[in-house]
Amino acid sequence: MIESGALNDYADEVTFRLWQNNDQLRVLLTKHEIDYSATPSNLPALMSNRGDPVKLLNISVWGILWLVSSDPAVHSFKDLAGKELLMPFQRDLPAVLLDTLLNTQQEKDGLAPVKFRHTRDAQDAIALMLTGKGENVLLVEPTASLLLWRAQQHQGPALHRGQSLETAWREQFPDRAELPQAGIIANSRFSDNNELNQAVERAYAESARWCKNHVQSCAELVHRHIPQLPVEPVKEAIELTRLESRSATEARPQLEALYGLVAERYPEAIGGQLPADSLYGP
Repeated sequence: MIESGALNDYADEVTFRLWQNNDQLRVLLTKHEIDYSATPSNLPALMSNRGDPVKLLNISVWGILWLVSSDPAVHSFKDLAGKELLMPFQRDLPAVLLDTLLNTQQEKDGLAPVKFRHTRDAQDAIALMLTGKGENVLLVEPTASLLLWRAQQHQGPALHRGQSLETAWREQFPDRAELPQAGIIANSRFSDNNELNQAVERAYAESARWCKNHVQSCAELVHRHIPQLPVEPVKEAIELTRLESRSATEARPQLEALYGLVAERYPEAIGGQLPADSLYGP
C-alpha cells in the first residue's frame, strides 16, 4: 500500500511500523500511536467490549497456523495425543483456537491430553526445534516456513510440515468451518471516518490480490521492510496462506460464529460477549 501510493489522496505520509505482541498493539492503538494495523480477529472485539470504539475493517487471513514436527508419526493434531508441543503463544488467539480444538478432540475421541511446553516466543521455539530439544511446535506463518527453511539450509533435524490448524478446525467444526484469523483494525480516532476506512479496505484488498498474484515480488517487498525474513520462506508462506480479503461486514457471520465458540470457554478473549454492531466496518 505504501509502495503503490494507494492512500496518497488521504495522507501526506504513510509509514510501516512493526509491533511485537498483542499487548503492545493494544497500547499503540489506544494511545493513537498507530492508526491502522493488522490484528488478530479477537482483539477488536476485546477492545470494543472494553469501551474503546475501534473499527474492524476486514478479515484477510483465513489460514496461517501450522504444525511442524520431527516425529514421523505426527502429521495431524490428533497425532499429538500424549505428546509434547512447543507453544510460543499463551493468551493469544492461536492459543485459544488450539485449546478449543484439542479439548473438543479429547472429549469426542477420548484422546490423551497434549503436554504443552511454553516458550518465550517463536524464535525460542525455533531454536529448540533446530537443536533437537523439541519435537513438535505450532507456528504462525511465515515462522513455520522459516523454521523448515533453516533446518534445510543448516542440515538440522529432519522436520516436516504437518496439518494446518485451519484444516483440523474444518474437520472438527464443519458447521463453523471458516476460521477468520486476522484483519485490519482502525483506532478509535478514525473509526467513524467512513471515507478513509473504505479507502484503506479497498487498498488492502487490492494489495492482498497483488501479493498472491506476484509471490516473488511480494516476498522481496517483505524482505526489504523486514530484513530478518529471507525471501524463500516468505514465498512459501504466501503460497500456503489463505489470503482473501473480505469486509468485516461481509465476514460478520463467520466472526460471530468464532466469537460464540470462543466465548464458551474463553470469554475473556473477546471481552465477555459478542461485540456491538458498530465494530464491523468499513
